[in-house]
Amino acid sequence: MNQSFARWNVREIEPEWKIDPEEMGTRQKFWYSHPGDPRPAWLFKHPRQNTGEHWAEKIAAEVADLLSTPHARVELAVLGDQRGTVTRSFVDEGDVLFHGNQFLEIIVDAYDTKTRFGQSRHTLGNIWVVLDWLFGKGEESERAKCRIAQYLVLDALIGNTDRHHENWGVLVKRTNHGWEGKVAPSFDHASSLGRELRDARRARLLAENRVGYCSEKGRGGVYWSEKDRRGPGPLELVRRARIWYESVFRPAFAVVRDLEFSRVSAVVDHIPECWMSVGARDFAKALLRYNYNELRRLVS
Repeated sequence: MNQSFARWNVREIEPEWKIDPEEMGTRQKFWYSHPGDPRPAWLFKHPRQNTGEHWAEKIAAEVADLLSTPHARVELAVLGDQRGTVTRSFVDEGDVLFHGNQFLEIIVDAYDTKTRFGQSRHTLGNIWVVLDWLFGKGEESERAKCRIAQYLVLDALIGNTDRHHENWGVLVKRTNHGWEGKVAPSFDHASSLGRELRDARRARLLAENRVGYCSEKGRGGVYWSEKDRRGPGPLELVRRARIWYESVFRPAFAVVRDLEFSRVSAVVDHIPECWMSVGARDFAKALLRYNYNELRRLVS
């Protein structure tokens, strides 16, 4: 294998392994199965042109690991001369994945499931209503909310602005005791870490000490109020949520409190040099540092 792949193993995908295209989302992707694997277990994703969606997806998964946040497994991958990522399916045999919009359509009057972006009815409060409806207003619902809180704290740390209503879900399975459900692992984190910026823009933001500005101006996919024109950024969302839903967010913030930033920063350096420019690497670290410090202020 090429020496440039030494930092993290890079999977090599063969075209004949392809099974089915994946229609959900905006990126080109397909399911494939390695010979000997009886089911389509991995999803190959192509990054959009002039973006770092592949390295952002991988870094996000590794940061989720540091936060003990359940997440889809992600690996760097190549298909011929095309770089991308592969994501392991987390839908086990017998499980059915329902996305957030499918429940919101049932619970929230006149909810538009097709409006993925700018969907002001996709509020944190409405997500809680869905979880109470699914799991009952008790310990099981509280655990489900804590799980979602973990995902939102992860978003705040990596600057993920794409937590729309198809980017969280619930796995449902029929058992001898009836239907059972659990919040699905976190997935699809490519819209993070400034992955869409060009190096010249990154350099200016770093030189002008405006990485924090870049973080704060981002808009997320979860709204605070249905009356808002835009969703708050990932950091601002958890700032508000920590006040209103302190018990639910407490476990996720406790992990951030005990996490050393050097471990977060080291994740970025595991991306092979030829996959990520120096400018992208420096900006990603600076963004992580800013977001980390802001989160730590909330628990100090």
